[in-house]
Amino acid sequence: MKALLALVAIATAAAQPVDEFIDHAREAHGAFGEKAARFLVENMPRQDRESLSAAFLNENLDLAIQARETFPWAQAVPEPIFLNDVLPYAVFDEPRDPWRADFLEKCTPIVKGAGSATEAAQRLNRDLFKLLETHYNTDRERTNQSPKESIEQGKATCTGLSIILVDACRAVGIPARAVGTPMWSNGRGNHTWVEIWDGGWHFTGADEFDQAGLDRGWFTGDAAKARADVPEHAIYATSWKRDGLHFPMIWSPKSESVAAVNVTERYAQSEADRPVLGVRLSKGGEGDTRVAAKGALTSVAGRILEPFETKAGSADLNDMPRLAVTPGNAYRLRFEIGGAILETEPFTAGDGETTRDVIVSKLKAVPEAVQALTENPDSDPTFTAEESDRVVRLIAEQLLEPTKAERAAELENKAITLGDKTLLWKERTFGEAERGQRSLWISMHGGGGTTKEVNDQQWSNQVNLYDIPEGICVAPRAPTDSWNMWHQEHIDPLFSRLIEDMVALRGVDPDKVYLTGYSAGGDGVWQVAPRMADRFAAAAMMAGHPNEASLLGLRNLPFAIFMGGEDSAYDRNKIAAERLKKLDELHAADPQGYTHMGRIYEGLGHWMNRKDAEGIPWMAGFTRDPWPKKIVWFQDDVTHRRFYWLQLPEGYETKAGQEIVATVEGRTITLTGDVPAGTRILLHDRLIDLDQPLELIAGGASSTVKPVRSVAVIHRALAERWDPASCPTAELRVK
Repeated sequence: MKALLALVAIATAAAQPVDEFIDHAREAHGAFGEKAARFLVENMPRQDRESLSAAFLNENLDLAIQARETFPWAQAVPEPIFLNDVLPYAVFDEPRDPWRADFLEKCTPIVKGAGSATEAAQRLNRDLFKLLETHYNTDRERTNQSPKESIEQGKATCTGLSIILVDACRAVGIPARAVGTPMWSNGRGNHTWVEIWDGGWHFTGADEFDQAGLDRGWFTGDAAKARADVPEHAIYATSWKRDGLHFPMIWSPKSESVAAVNVTERYAQSEADRPVLGVRLSKGGEGDTRVAAKGALTSVAGRILEPFETKAGSADLNDMPRLAVTPGNAYRLRFEIGGAILETEPFTAGDGETTRDVIVSKLKAVPEAVQALTENPDSDPTFTAEESDRVVRLIAEQLLEPTKAERAAELENKAITLGDKTLLWKERTFGEAERGQRSLWISMHGGGGTTKEVNDQQWSNQVNLYDIPEGICVAPRAPTDSWNMWHQEHIDPLFSRLIEDMVALRGVDPDKVYLTGYSAGGDGVWQVAPRMADRFAAAAMMAGHPNEASLLGLRNLPFAIFMGGEDSAYDRNKIAAERLKKLDELHAADPQGYTHMGRIYEGLGHWMNRKDAEGIPWMAGFTRDPWPKKIVWFQDDVTHRRFYWLQLPEGYETKAGQEIVATVEGRTITLTGDVPAGTRILLHDRLIDLDQPLELIAGGASSTVKPVRSVAVIHRALAERWDPASCPTAELRVK
């Protein structure tokens, strides 16, 4: 009994500083402060919980939040990254010194006037170690020194230097973490360096400033040979949040006290150790007929990825350019020969090192429009119907490049922030598909107007609710805990961004995006599906209430309704039956539209015993048609400016209840309903032949017009919505 009482006393004593810390965080910083404190406590090592004082924890939190409010780059950091990579008071298992106040004082003058987190981190790496008079030296006392210990000695190894730079960055609100490998794959020892977040993670060696910028270092060649599937040769980044993986610390090999994420893939696939493609160019025929020429590896669309020169004459047959490629990705090869720009047909890169022998006579001329846009992305060349998709893809790739790092960070952190709302998500991946052909399933959780804890539980359940044939199943967390959490106007742009990210970087087919949701998530399907019908291939509503949502926008979106026959709360069962009948009527009046199915399961209540899962294969049978011949646009209380191939004019005040019906019959486009002057009609050859004049009927007036394909139209459309499959190549305006 005495031993038990002693243990209770120890546990109680350990809890007291933590409880004081959480109370202080709540009182000083409100709900966000309490959330931050709880995150820190829930993930801290056990020994810290038992030894750190409330005063230590309070100061660390206060100064971290002060930095978040002071430095402009810190204000843009998504909350999950701030909690995980700015707030923590330690990097590894180093002694817990209160470094934050001292580093804030020393680092603020260094970063003053910096325009970005990248610039600020570069300044710190350039100037701070000189200020501290601390540099690399293997005579340091130990590997995992605290900043105070390293500064007192003026000595540290790569680990100690990395701890200093990470802490200094965090002191001024820059998300930072240590990165390292237990052993290079060639057996030449270990190494530790630093990553900072600026719209995405970027690396640098500590006290190894490179004026050329981040993502450079002497170790990149070794890092390129890392192996994600071999723990001792993988690359890890420190993390405060515990998700099961730990950082393998060579100075304490049995310790699992530091959490980690495996980041090997980004390093291993970004350097020359990736599979490579050797290129030889020849005239063909007998003997050595190789041709020396300037060339380039390009995307299928034609964007230049890597220039090279082929060899001929006395050069060894194996002396050829070797180009880093990604297995499964498609490419072309382009050459300058006799004043002409020629290219190969698309090909898919394989594993390992291969050689591609290219024959000059089999090359084809690069389309003039593609060549012009490659040389000058701001040019406005003419192009044909056959060239349209390639021109769209090329411009899409050019526009994507500046946002790739930011989008990659959103996917890595499973967090998208727009304005003051953040969309988090969990995901599961099923089956395999070629890049560009994978499907995406957005599955909204239930709950609604209840506590955060209940909604979090529903969120965790939702990601495991359905197994899909193939694709990425995403369960987003509603940004709010209100009853209408999936109805609000911030949902649509967040979902749009999620879809765009998945299409851009995860190989999702934009025509294979599906929407579903259960209970309050089903409420959301009723609302979101009609107003975003042009983004989805099919939708299924499970056990939700439609409130005021209209069915009219579902004309081109296959829609399923699932409801328990005894689910009588708010008359959900009765209303579901009524909506099914209404869909029957809409389909009967318009047989090419309003495809639907429905199940009212007799004897079942709100929980349908997973019978509703039959909606998954039904949805999977459909793909989106981004260019339907008829659209019905009915504005919900959350309004949109674009729907399929219609777009309201700039400055026009959108309004709930507005309805426009647009049809294409032969060479005639007809718009009826509330059609304001200046409405854009977005066109593509998949909708109507753009090489011939067409008739436009709007507001009772008829006119004959000849649309013109335009690069400017493509640029504007993709800048507003990065969706190459629904990108117009021409447009008309209603007068």
